[in-house]
Amino acid sequence: MRHKIAYRKLNKTPEHRKALFKNMLNSLIKYEQITTTLPKAKELKPKIDKVITLGKKNSLHAKKTLFSKLQDKSSVNKLVKTLSQRYEKRNGGYSRLIRAGFRYGDDAPMAIIELIDRDILAKKVDVKKKPETTKDVTEVTKEVKSKTTQNKAKKK
Repeated sequence: MRHKIAYRKLNKTPEHRKALFKNMLNSLIKYEQITTTLPKAKELKPKIDKVITLGKKNSLHAKKTLFSKLQDKSSVNKLVKTLSQRYEKRNGGYSRLIRAGFRYGDDAPMAIIELIDRDILAKKVDVKKKPETTKDVTEVTKEVKSKTTQNKAKKK
């Protein structure tokens, strides 16, 4: 019988589970929306709520505790500066769980976990912009042809 056992083991060792949730917390803070399996999302929801509540305290001890849990300076800074001000009048319930069907291959139930009132542009944090000064292929070929004709003229 599983009396007084409050969390899911997820078929992982305690060290792997701790690392998994630390990485998922960092990803959720950075992108404000992630897609994962339903059991992982259900376990992550109370963790992100506790982390945001800790970030709202804005004390040195809270920052050090956050850094020991997350081990990522940028996540701690975003929590303390951005998310704590966004949720300053909200008492809990900072995240939302949306069921997203079943994964192809193993038919695992999927879910989207996102922060309430999230920033839509946070998903595009790592997307690199293409340089605007790229030349078309036709322009490059014209330049190459003109240089080759100039070189031939010099040789004659």
